Amino acid sequence: MSTLHLYDSLTGALRRFEALNAPHVGMYVCGPTVYSDVHLGNTRTFLSFDLLFRYLKHLGYKVRYVRNITDAGHLENDADAGEDKIAKKARLEQLEPMEIVQRYTLGFHAVMQAYNALPPSIEPTATGHIVEQMELIKTLLADGYAYEANGSVYFSIETYLKTHPYGELSGRSIDDLETGTRELEGQTDKRHPLDFALWKKALPEHIMRWPSPWSVGFPGWHLECSAMSTKYLGSEFDIHGGGMDLKFPHHECELAQNKGATGHGGARYWLHANMLTLNGKRMAKSTGNTLDPRDLLAGTSEHLSKAYSPGAVRFFMHQAHYRSVLDFSDSALQAAEKGYHRLLASMQTLRKRPAHGPEQGTWNFGEWDAACTEAMNQDLNSPILIAQLFEATKAIAADQIDPQVLGTSGAKELLGRMEVWMFEVLGLAPEHQANNQQWQKALDSAMSVVLDLRQKARETKNWPASDALRDTLVEGGIVVLDGPEGSSYRLE
Repeated sequence: MSTLHLYDSLTGALRRFEALNAPHVGMYVCGPTVYSDVHLGNTRTFLSFDLLFRYLKHLGYKVRYVRNITDAGHLENDADAGEDKIAKKARLEQLEPMEIVQRYTLGFHAVMQAYNALPPSIEPTATGHIVEQMELIKTLLADGYAYEANGSVYFSIETYLKTHPYGELSGRSIDDLETGTRELEGQTDKRHPLDFALWKKALPEHIMRWPSPWSVGFPGWHLECSAMSTKYLGSEFDIHGGGMDLKFPHHECELAQNKGATGHGGARYWLHANMLTLNGKRMAKSTGNTLDPRDLLAGTSEHLSKAYSPGAVRFFMHQAHYRSVLDFSDSALQAAEKGYHRLLASMQTLRKRPAHGPEQGTWNFGEWDAACTEAMNQDLNSPILIAQLFEATKAIAADQIDPQVLGTSGAKELLGRMEVWMFEVLGLAPEHQANNQQWQKALDSAMSVVLDLRQKARETKNWPASDALRDTLVEGGIVVLDGPEGSSYRLE
């Protein structure tokens, strides 16, 4: 059994890949639960792993990037009783659960596309892998790591502790975990308070349900990732990623399931992106201290003074290390936007540079490019990479005064590598941003006409016409927001 590198950074993983001379890398990232819009914290997580995906491809690895869709409808906080998240949303909106899944899956894809994230190699869904999850449960039952109780199946922590530690990924001791656990109504089928559900018998009102050898029910939240990662990447693979909030209990339980079923922990390296704050405070819908990733592009938030391009927002995110807490604020976004535009302007200067001066300049291009690579090799240190890009702007400015700094070939070489680091690795494609801005400008112009027509209908109390315009827009995925200062819109 190979060693599990629980606390290794990506630096350790890259060293291992290089030592093995292996052309293939397997990466699994926990995807969204599609019962609500993707929030900004998730967006940051997925863009962090898009950066990793891009960099591994840049290094020449063939990457199988698996990012799942959680559409099975698990209970709130993975509890043992309560209402299914997706069914709850479907009930409130009077839709079928799969309509909710479809809407928010498409919304998630639209956000990822807007921020220029590459699609994963495989995007499996939990509902598409119920059979695999049942087979995994059967294996855990046969090996004694699980037990059935009244139609539900639970993972046995006591059995697992006889051969493996529990809490190794999150650094929590079993004593602390037991102390922090209290018995709740609906958990009486458990033999141990830390046991978690692999399969839950469905109550009559539970909409999303499947027949199984144990009951008509649904799989546990932790089970789906173990089943899908094993199917597409094997019992051992390279990298498992997700947000910091998933380290415990989700990834801890996933690790235990994998070891119990296969003897291996799944991933050799576990990477977690950290959380976001807004204006120095925790993001929370209840307090209004929240920001939608689409608000940033449209400027439709009280926390923003303007709209920002996808490239500027992505650049802002990559200015912080993926493991660090990132604080969003309008002033910080404005500063990042200026820096981003400065880099783009410097590159444009290189494109227009006259072919004069020596062939090679005095600036050490090779040393600079090696420093960029070293930054990314040190646990995907994008802030240091960006600092190196700004170092290049200094050389470009100096070359404007003295063409011997870069030289003719040196300038072309530098431009080529800046384009690689900016667009291929950091994912800041200017043509993508230009298309997005052009589309947004056209949409804003069209919507101003539509909203003006609707406002006139409202002023003349022509409610049928006003409602018809609103309903037509809703069908097209555009929600009208009426306020005391007039109407605005947002995309669903």
